[in-house]
Amino acid sequence: MMTKFQELLTNLDTLGLGKMHAYLPDYIDQINSQQMSFTDAMLNLTEAELHWQEDQETQRIIRRARFPQEKTLKAFDFDFQPNINKQEVLGFQDLAFMEKQENLVFIGSPGVGKTHLAISIGIEACRQGKRTLFINCHELLSRLRAAYEKGDLDRSISRYARYQLLVIDEIGYLPIDHDEANLLFQLINARYEKCSTIITSNTDLSGWVEIFQNPTVTAAILDRLVHHVHVVKITGKSYRLKGVG
Repeated sequence: MMTKFQELLTNLDTLGLGKMHAYLPDYIDQINSQQMSFTDAMLNLTEAELHWQEDQETQRIIRRARFPQEKTLKAFDFDFQPNINKQEVLGFQDLAFMEKQENLVFIGSPGVGKTHLAISIGIEACRQGKRTLFINCHELLSRLRAAYEKGDLDRSISRYARYQLLVIDEIGYLPIDHDEANLLFQLINARYEKCSTIITSNTDLSGWVEIFQNPTVTAAILDRLVHHVHVVKITGKSYRLKGVG
């Protein structure tokens, strides 16, 4: 037969209050020794539980965003890339650009930290409860093409358009054909002045016409993408070669 204390712990588990279960014995000892009032103990217990549940929800949002790895701006070596406006980039953490439906474009050679910065800002958006998705450009185009071939393009575009923040990684790493360019335009157009998009590219915007192989579609994409945009160009060395030579 369970004691009342064991029943209490079981009830906490049943209610999903794992942190209260873990901390309860210590607080009971403090209450019994009159080091803490019952009210203060319950306040501390419930606050610990709330913080833990908020953290768990944040981790779920981050996992759903499908980042390839977790990166933070704190871990970014701005000293290695001194040409970056550090204060501007750190300022993106307040997500004011999202409130204004602005876009961010990080441009630079492979390995300079574009994806690190994009992931870091995306994770901060998740921490602030924003529905976010990270996806490689060619995976995105492959999914849109598959949806088009199934006659399901409108629903697919609508799904990607609903993300409050969409991070599209590596535009320009591989060529994009005429049909894929049109698909990307439809997505950018659906998000225009509604939600923010972060893009990383190893090609300057002026060179995108060569990527998309269609001047008309390129102009239409850039028109909507750069109407409200912050462009961060990184001209430094590759992190992957850091310490080499």
